Amino acid sequence: MRSGVAVRGTVAEGFESVREEFAAVAAEQGDDYAGQLAAHVHGERVVDLWTGPDFGADTLTGVFSATKGAAYLVVALLVQDGVLDLDERVSHYWPEFAAEGKQEVTLRQLLAHRVGLVGADAGFTVEELADDEVIAARLATQRPYWRPGTAFGYHALVIGALTGEVVRRVTGRGIQQHFEERVRAPYGLDFYLGLPSALEDRFATTLPMRPTAEQEAQLAAAATGDQSLTGIAFNRNHPKAPALEELPNHLVVRAKGPASVGGVASARGMAGMYAAAVSGGDGLGPLLSARTVALFGQIHSVGYDVVTRDHNAIALGFLAVDGSYPGLGQGAFGHSGAAGQLSLADPRSGLAYGYNRRRFAFPGGAAPENARLVAAVHAAATAAR
Repeated sequence: MRSGVAVRGTVAEGFESVREEFAAVAAEQGDDYAGQLAAHVHGERVVDLWTGPDFGADTLTGVFSATKGAAYLVVALLVQDGVLDLDERVSHYWPEFAAEGKQEVTLRQLLAHRVGLVGADAGFTVEELADDEVIAARLATQRPYWRPGTAFGYHALVIGALTGEVVRRVTGRGIQQHFEERVRAPYGLDFYLGLPSALEDRFATTLPMRPTAEQEAQLAAAATGDQSLTGIAFNRNHPKAPALEELPNHLVVRAKGPASVGGVASARGMAGMYAAAVSGGDGLGPLLSARTVALFGQIHSVGYDVVTRDHNAIALGFLAVDGSYPGLGQGAFGHSGAAGQLSLADPRSGLAYGYNRRRFAFPGGAAPENARLVAAVHAAATAAR
């Protein structure tokens, strides 16, 4: 445990306990721990903290699957606008998708990870993973790995490309363009689907996991084959597959911003995006109506996830996070990132939360410390009402 950890930033009155909890988390990490924590309540930023060497409030990292929240927000906006119909067949918008028995798949099933199109038989190079249109073209002709609608499994590296192709076919523009024009730019968010070259000097590479011997044994015991459903979903079936933890460290991934895993952001950006979605900010109202928030936070798939091989609860794209973080209200939604990131909205309390860290956390996915940090922020937000 480290002592004398320098936690920088500010908290609003009544959120002092959050600073203390963040400092405690930082003290328990390794000497090179670098992290950021941000939170809004009803659109007002109440927590803005960071710590670590060469890591500031405006440092940007790859946020892995927390990117998916940005993609789903764009889809939610287009559903709210009446441009997309959740119960319309994907093949209505994208005719090539009908191949190999996928003709009856609906947009709702796609968002709920029920299609079985988690990867491609031959896998993808890093350049292909960076290009949503390339992924979509490959998967249009791919046979699903289970009969659509009979099970659900996390479409880890491809769901943004699949939903993005629907968006592109209907509007003529990809998720990245919609996000920039309707979300990032108006609300001034440090969250990018396609990092501008001018901001590269603010980017910090993701550092690999440093498991203990005991943790290495746990990872080995849980390992699945490269040609297993899990291996295909995480692209381990390609002979030159990049390691998951290295994805945002590839310039082509950052530059193109694939909507499944290619986002680059800070904790401020992640929390600010969810605040914009449910509460508004920067003088603007919320992006989503209460009806849309309730719709996209409603659980659509729950139980055994055939890809991750554990329990999962998925709303419309977003993860249903209230079951994972007790205290959050029904309908809370968000998404984690593989290195440990977590960002979410709890509409019932008005809380928007973002946590970012530089070093990949064991065992992958939302880092364990999020449980303590979410609880601390939520308790302070509730007490402040």
